[in-house]
Amino acid sequence: MIQLGEALGLLSRAHVEFIVVGGVAAIAHGSARLTFDLDVVYARDEANMARLAAALGPLQPYLRGAPPGLPFHWDAATIRRGLNFTLTTTLGDIDIIGEATGGGTYPALLPHSRPLEAFGVCFQCLDLDRLIQLKRAAGRPKDLEAVAELEALLEESRKRRDDGA
Repeated sequence: MIQLGEALGLLSRAHVEFIVVGGVAAIAHGSARLTFDLDVVYARDEANMARLAAALGPLQPYLRGAPPGLPFHWDAATIRRGLNFTLTTTLGDIDIIGEATGGGTYPALLPHSRPLEAFGVCFQCLDLDRLIQLKRAAGRPKDLEAVAELEALLEESRKRRDDGA
């Protein structure tokens, strides 16, 4: 299971530009589902990729599901040559997403995010409308199962907003 506060703090202290998506974003919006990893969409400019590589480097990132001993070197060049990485680290599983299915890149998603504070850390979190869009686009059974709950949360938040609560 991800040590969420430590992972978010590490990325934030390193000034990595990222948006929390996936299960952690769903929980931030009120989902009761458990998640075991942290999914973030990151900015793919050179400086940010260097900060991301440096931040995660000490956590011994390795490709999740890859056979042990497979040569893998985590640095800015690796990030530049790739796009999306499912990593296991000493803090738990972290998915580093350069382009989210159905949602696009960091610049495309940034207007659909909002600042959030948790664990004493400020970070960008994807809004509920766009999170539902990403879950639908991903099309995996677990994502499609989450959509119904997320839509109910969205409806409830709209009712509260309309009622002036």
